[in-house]
Amino acid sequence: MRFLIRTVIAALGLWLAAELIDGVHLSDDKTLVVAALLLGLANALVRPVLVVLTLPITVLTLGLFLLVVNGAMVWLVSRLLDGFVVDTFGAAVLAALVVAATGWVASLVFGGAARR
Repeated sequence: MRFLIRTVIAALGLWLAAELIDGVHLSDDKTLVVAALLLGLANALVRPVLVVLTLPITVLTLGLFLLVVNGAMVWLVSRLLDGFVVDTFGAAVLAALVVAATGWVASLVFGGAARR
């Protein structure tokens, strides 16, 4: 159930990113759901490895480099999925910010149910 909630929140964040950011495009609703699932998998499997590998630069930048890592996850999903297009890496970082903000707001609204 938790995975389903997190996927719906990620899908909402990706939809918002596609609406707000010029360089992010989604072809249809099915692509949105698949992109949210792939983003969840990338965040679960690839992101921890990247966080460990980039730990020194993350410490030097006081954690700001994690924005680049999160943008890389969105960029990766856009490269794996045909209907999800991110034009630039900057747009991917902005999309990651929108997805993170959506998750943060959802955790406030649902009382942390989205985090657990």
